[in-house]
Amino acid sequence: VEKIEEQLASLRIAKRSMLSEEPAYLLDIDVSKPAQSENSCFVAVSCSNKSIRVYNRETLNFLREYSSHPGILNGVRFAHACDNVVFSACSDGTVKCWDIRLATQKPVQIFSGYPSNVFISFDINRNDLIICAGTEKVEKDVFLVFWDARGITNCASATKEPLGVYSESHNDDITKICFHPIEPNLVVSGSTDGLVNVFDINKDNEDDALISTCNSDSSVSFIGWSGKDYKQVYCMTHDEGFCWWDIAQLDTEEPITLLHVLDVRDAVCVENDSLHYLVGGLYHEKADKLFLLGGTSTGNIHLISCGTDGLSLVGTLCGGHSATVRSFCWNLTDESLLTGGEDAQLLLWKPGAVERSLAKKASMKIASSVQKRVRVHNSSSKAGKSKI
Repeated sequence: VEKIEEQLASLRIAKRSMLSEEPAYLLDIDVSKPAQSENSCFVAVSCSNKSIRVYNRETLNFLREYSSHPGILNGVRFAHACDNVVFSACSDGTVKCWDIRLATQKPVQIFSGYPSNVFISFDINRNDLIICAGTEKVEKDVFLVFWDARGITNCASATKEPLGVYSESHNDDITKICFHPIEPNLVVSGSTDGLVNVFDINKDNEDDALISTCNSDSSVSFIGWSGKDYKQVYCMTHDEGFCWWDIAQLDTEEPITLLHVLDVRDAVCVENDSLHYLVGGLYHEKADKLFLLGGTSTGNIHLISCGTDGLSLVGTLCGGHSATVRSFCWNLTDESLLTGGEDAQLLLWKPGAVERSLAKKASMKIASSVQKRVRVHNSSSKAGKSKI
């Protein structure tokens, strides 16, 4: 962890994206997976103005923008084997796929759901074969919808129908979906019902596919995999709680809960500053360590180390953002960090970097017409709990 602390302490702003004509919250970030051994070269950001913006990974130069009006885009993901294909779930009941080599505004493929579906989360599995998207609750229905993603790289604009759905395992909005980093058949889903479910989608039906159900006792805002061979699952909640489970202990007498913190803001001591919210987590393979990223409403970023004995502050990045940080992507190959916030800024942090731009950081907070939907769930998150 000392090495990680040193690397974090040496992080400096290397690049800052130019503010666009229509500033927007930067809600989700993904970087392209390098097709060969060279570094990833694209960054995609989903924005509160219903668009995806694509940037050069090294320079943060703006390349192109895709709009989904009137639908709202939720999440952004690059394909694993093809660094020019990017996806986003949309509130119009589709997952859209764009090819960033093409000048067209049209998606190269549309994965359509069922008529009442509003997708608010999604992911694509490790071998780019399966897409899964999670819906908002409509009446009593909430779905995980699956599609066959093959053929995305050479397909004219075509609409794909779903392979099928899971409909029994959650009873409220499915806020997050995350496929396993190594095993293409494993996926974890999180919901405002408090449940974090792990599925093996190779099984014939939903009952058999459900490997484990963990209860966070609150509305889930972020989920991820961690630990050696990624046998652990963790989640964050909309009231800034944190849960961490060891799925490898399912068939043993050992408890599967590694850590449960009701409110991380109370559990982490930050000298001369505070912790207002959590953004997400990252498992650092080389260090075999799970870290959480949190921050303040004024734009400071805190890195927090997780152990079974509790949480501790590793370090703080100051002077980059001027408002709440909403998204990040940490590249472990060069230890660089991308962050996006409510100040409409995309920042690239690198160890020992010197910022060459003389542009002053904007001290504005954007009045966005789109209040990010999942922040609103605090009041209702205690209702409708499901028993394990």
